[in-house]
Amino acid sequence: MSAREAARPSPSERYAASRARRGSPRLEAFRVGLAYDLDPYQLAACQTLEEGRSVLVAAPTGAGKTVVAEFAVYLAMFAPRDKVFYTTPMKALSNQKFQELQREYGADEVGLLTGDSNINSSARIVVMTTEVLRNMLYADSPLLRDLRYVVLDEVHFLADRFRGAVWEEVIIHLPQQVRMVSLSATVSNAEEFGDWLQAVRGDTDVIVSEERPVPLDQHVLVRSKMLDLFDSSGQAATNRVNPELARLAAAGGRQIRGRAGGDLRRIHHKDTGRRDFRNADRMDRAEVVRMLDDRNLLPAIFFVFSRIGCESAVTQVLRSGVVLTQAWEREEIREIAEERCRAIRDEDLGVLGYWDWLEGLERGVASHHAGLLPAFKEVVEELFQRKLLKVVFATETLALGINMPARTVVLEKLEKFNGEARVPITPGEYTQLTGRAGRRGIDVEGHSVIQWSTGLDPQAVASLASRRSYPLNSSFRPTYNMAVNLIEQFGRDRTREILESSFAQFQADRAVVDLARKVRSQQESLDGYAEAMRCHLGDFAEYAGIRRELTDLERKTGKQDQAGRGERDRRQRHMTELRKRMRQHPCHSCSDREAHARWAERWWRLKRETDQISRQIRGRTGVIAKVFDRVSEVLLELGYLASGEHGLEVAAPGRTLRRIYGERDLLVAECLRRGAWTGLDAPALAAIAVSLVFEPRREDRGAGEGGLPKGRFRPAFEQTELIWAELSDLEEEHRLQGRDQPAAGLALATFRWAGGARLDSVLRDADLAAGDFVRWMKQAVDLLDQVSIVADGELGRTARLAIDSIRRGIVADSTVA
Repeated sequence: MSAREAARPSPSERYAASRARRGSPRLEAFRVGLAYDLDPYQLAACQTLEEGRSVLVAAPTGAGKTVVAEFAVYLAMFAPRDKVFYTTPMKALSNQKFQELQREYGADEVGLLTGDSNINSSARIVVMTTEVLRNMLYADSPLLRDLRYVVLDEVHFLADRFRGAVWEEVIIHLPQQVRMVSLSATVSNAEEFGDWLQAVRGDTDVIVSEERPVPLDQHVLVRSKMLDLFDSSGQAATNRVNPELARLAAAGGRQIRGRAGGDLRRIHHKDTGRRDFRNADRMDRAEVVRMLDDRNLLPAIFFVFSRIGCESAVTQVLRSGVVLTQAWEREEIREIAEERCRAIRDEDLGVLGYWDWLEGLERGVASHHAGLLPAFKEVVEELFQRKLLKVVFATETLALGINMPARTVVLEKLEKFNGEARVPITPGEYTQLTGRAGRRGIDVEGHSVIQWSTGLDPQAVASLASRRSYPLNSSFRPTYNMAVNLIEQFGRDRTREILESSFAQFQADRAVVDLARKVRSQQESLDGYAEAMRCHLGDFAEYAGIRRELTDLERKTGKQDQAGRGERDRRQRHMTELRKRMRQHPCHSCSDREAHARWAERWWRLKRETDQISRQIRGRTGVIAKVFDRVSEVLLELGYLASGEHGLEVAAPGRTLRRIYGERDLLVAECLRRGAWTGLDAPALAAIAVSLVFEPRREDRGAGEGGLPKGRFRPAFEQTELIWAELSDLEEEHRLQGRDQPAAGLALATFRWAGGARLDSVLRDADLAAGDFVRWMKQAVDLLDQVSIVADGELGRTARLAIDSIRRGIVADSTVA
């Protein structure tokens, strides 16, 4: 049989494929329009949608999950009235997807809702952030009519400690007839998440793919030698560390321990002869870039984990004279950058470092991080997608969904600063980062390169690299805004039932099942131990309890005893009494006393552990509803809720709280209710708003608050802080976790910006990168927009003026935040 005949499908396989095509006519029509064939997992997910069920797709970064979402859009457009909402976790992703769908279906059919942008919101295809959809559900927006599909892109954001609850709110509250397309990175508990979706949404298929569409070759760069991380000889099991790399690591360790200077330990390599390897002697970035260029491994993304590190890396590479582009590429790069930045004032370009940034772009090198001006970030993303940029130094935020695949990903370190300490990156983070390596349809394989550093353990790296997934754990917790919205719609009892259906409670309940199973198992052991220590003379458990109490007291009365004279005397009297009771106990004279005592000690240790697990079970049962009850008690005490004929009802102040979203929802509502901001002008109100959304770095908290705006801002801010303190005390009383104190570190800069000050002086006041400043201004605008809707009369008008005063210059020019 020839190879061609062997590869030909059998008659039964051809019949099955033909039957599948007949059963999925829409999918077959969709496939005809694609430039590539679908993978098996994509076919399975699309067939699920055509058959009328929801689907959860968990697959690696770059595996093509979005084609399933695109098929949902395709299905909606076949019906005369069906609509589809495409949600993303970030405004940048929403903008990117909006532009892609516009190109496919035309501007009239596609809308965008991100808080900043409201474009064609009544279109049949609307792209939005997840928060926008959550707000629409609570407001029972008319735009929900005829909604057929909702895409939840990057649904693993559900684990985000700050924003994750929004995904669960959307999943729980979407009308039951809406089909969901949930797209996730590869998580280790996809089936558990799918079970929950099945429980709350009905028919849901879980499609999991572990396969990368482009294979990943993983390397470690030791000085100028790039070694495979895994053994590629074919002689060993998969994921075994390359023996040559293991020898290098061992030798490097001995070298460091054995000598600080002098001759280097030499290691023989077949291909290069005898070479020196010193851990501290790493190639600099420009050398690494040149090496990757020589090996045809560009474009590359270097993950640096520090904004300052990204910027200094670009400077270092450019100073070395690296040029990675040709003349025609430099011309195209300049045209794109000038066009995208045309709206920025000339006087601001110099402040923003535009000319140096443009020079780097033209030479094929740039940075990408949250501190970059949004317009600059958009240019970097577009140029990289067009293959005009060759090297990008980026923080890990680039790995979160933005479509910027590279041929190679370089990790300079395997640890990052998490705000408190330097910690190793997790297997999930490693998977996300290296997922950028390998461009589907362009590269035969992707490459990850880890730079060698002192103390690097190849075995630990191999373990990190071979664990492809991470668990998805809920971060859901009831908020004040959520409580009043749900009680208004469903009442207290039904709300408790709804919250019990959250993924957080689902996971807690599953944990309770496992814990209860463990308690039952340990109870059998306890019964066995109790039988083994049974004594024919009396109650040995009682006797063992006396011995244990005596032993504990004897340990306390040792050399380090710090107790006072009276306490020591009392303890001695008690010990004498215990010794007397022990000698008088019937079991004391048992010939098997010490054997019984050993079993009693095991019984006691296991009983203590079992009691602790039982306490965990009690703590997890109904945990979400318990938190909701505490939230409701706070709202009842403050008058946002009231006791009515049919239970809890939303009072007048609660209707204001219903329209305020964010971490400080109750504080904002209380400030409005008490008139804390009455009489403020637009710049002062803008400064108040930014003080409620601004989160300074931990080391900067409390710094910079000496320079506060003058006039009415100060008493208004002091009253805001006083209200915050009262709410914090109340939350502590009800065992609720409060928020940090409002931070006025950006208040003066915002006040001056809203008053018309120049960009250079404002950024100097703020001590922030332009991108950070824009992001905080956008968040202040979001809050002011809510205030403008719920506040009465003059304050509402002032909020709208404050929005206009902030939204100018680079803030107005930035389409994403």
